[in-house]
Amino acid sequence: MNYKRVDITKQAAVLLEKLKAAHGKVIFHQSGGCCDGSSPMLLPKEDFYLDDNDIYLGEVGEVPFYMSHDQFAYWKHTHLTVDVTPGRGASFSLEIPKGKRFIIKSRMLTKEEQEYFNPS
Repeated sequence: MNYKRVDITKQAAVLLEKLKAAHGKVIFHQSGGCCDGSSPMLLPKEDFYLDDNDIYLGEVGEVPFYMSHDQFAYWKHTHLTVDVTPGRGASFSLEIPKGKRFIIKSRMLTKEEQEYFNPS
């Protein structure tokens, strides 16, 4: 079975495609913290420096999704879905000028997913 840690809704995927067409190569990054820091940010790939603190969770819409190590410690037992909602966040994420913001919906990993991602 091919399990994924992160997925995207159809509505969010439509917005993502528009933003990719306008901005080129982009990445999602979820850094942690409070408020907008816990929301996924879509950033130009060349404008964001990744290091050993960033964990690659997979791709959504052919866009890599990363999360800070500290944030992953809280979310490692969940499956994440990128969605979109009306509203403006306080971040530099590329969707903000469109009057939208990406959000994360989560659910606990199933037993099978837990075993796949965290083999003993």
